[in-house]
Amino acid sequence: MREVLSRNCLHKERAEVLIRQEAQYPVTWEQVAAFRLARHHLSERAPDKALISVAGDMNGAQAQLFSAAQISLWSRVRDLRVSDIEAALSERLLVKASCMRRTLFLVPSEQLAIFVRGSARRAEREIRWTLGKGVPKQVVEAAIEAALEALDQPRTRPEIAERVSRALGVQMQAIQGGGWGSRRKVAAVPVGELIFPVVDLLNLAAARGVVCYGPKRGNEPTFVRADAWIPHWQDITGEQAEEMLLRKYLWAYGPATAKDFALWVGMLLSDATEIWARQQANYAPVDVEGRAGAVLREDLNELAQAGFDRPLVRLLPYFDSFLLGHRQREHLMALEHQPKVYRAQGWIAPVVLIDGRAAGVWEYARDADRLRITVKPFGTVSDPVIDGIREEAQDLGRFLGTPNVNVQIG
Repeated sequence: MREVLSRNCLHKERAEVLIRQEAQYPVTWEQVAAFRLARHHLSERAPDKALISVAGDMNGAQAQLFSAAQISLWSRVRDLRVSDIEAALSERLLVKASCMRRTLFLVPSEQLAIFVRGSARRAEREIRWTLGKGVPKQVVEAAIEAALEALDQPRTRPEIAERVSRALGVQMQAIQGGGWGSRRKVAAVPVGELIFPVVDLLNLAAARGVVCYGPKRGNEPTFVRADAWIPHWQDITGEQAEEMLLRKYLWAYGPATAKDFALWVGMLLSDATEIWARQQANYAPVDVEGRAGAVLREDLNELAQAGFDRPLVRLLPYFDSFLLGHRQREHLMALEHQPKVYRAQGWIAPVVLIDGRAAGVWEYARDADRLRITVKPFGTVSDPVIDGIREEAQDLGRFLGTPNVNVQIG
């Protein structure tokens, strides 16, 4: 343990020394906004054929609400149709998986190992927690091995629980654990003195293997090992995945800090700092109007030249990834407005994004062929912005298959 702590301290000290030794390049928040908008394909939508690469560039579309993930992709891809996303999932070009922050994302299947293995330290931490509760290591490892063996084809939670329980010689359980206030019973497996719902067991398994969602079976989700589901599957080591994930993070969210990266991935700051320090030579320090951060060295020129045409209006849905990359969020909205967006129990409200800043929240309702969109701005909005909101709303209606669109602002 002392060796691990010493190694983490050494990485952190080395990173801090390198930052101090190199001059910080000055940039403005306007340049940063333009850079990030471009990287997220929000300043200009990508063509529909670029759907898979867009999902990778934005580091996945958060998918607790599948409709929100669809709208996140619509906001970045020109002329996108719902059927395009469904086809990408059916063809296994996109997959749904638990990745950063142990949250569901739609990600390109060819990059799944980066997102799962790159964020697996959280799973390792949960294994340590389980061991700390007195469960013998061999029991934990046996449960993980049995779970991964059960996923040689898409299986439902009850099917996984039944197979793992049989392999461990224990009785399958049903406990309350539907999530987000649900009181429904879910399949679970006794592991030592603890009882794990299947999804929590699979979160432990993320420390050893790569698992994704398979096709739904009625209303039941299925789960499957990536190597048994994704054609031409190529795995990578955890260390490779961590470094690639950090590069992808900075590509989309730079300038940023190790603290930002830790929050975004859902790992301890000491772990994030260690990964950061391993790649420190590849980053350029910048000063954003008094706030320090770093970008990939090859991105410095693009950041310095970044710009966009105004007004730039986008409707972002619940949990949009653009809003979730940094600890401090004044660059996105004033402090007084943040509770309207970052709500209780982890809910992130849909926002009207104007020139890279949240200028209001919105919601929609569908009734047959009609789409009703209600916008609540944080302040006054200009006529060009109103026109931009209406244009976005009309295209969202096309995407959702509701051609009659009504927009109420105020």
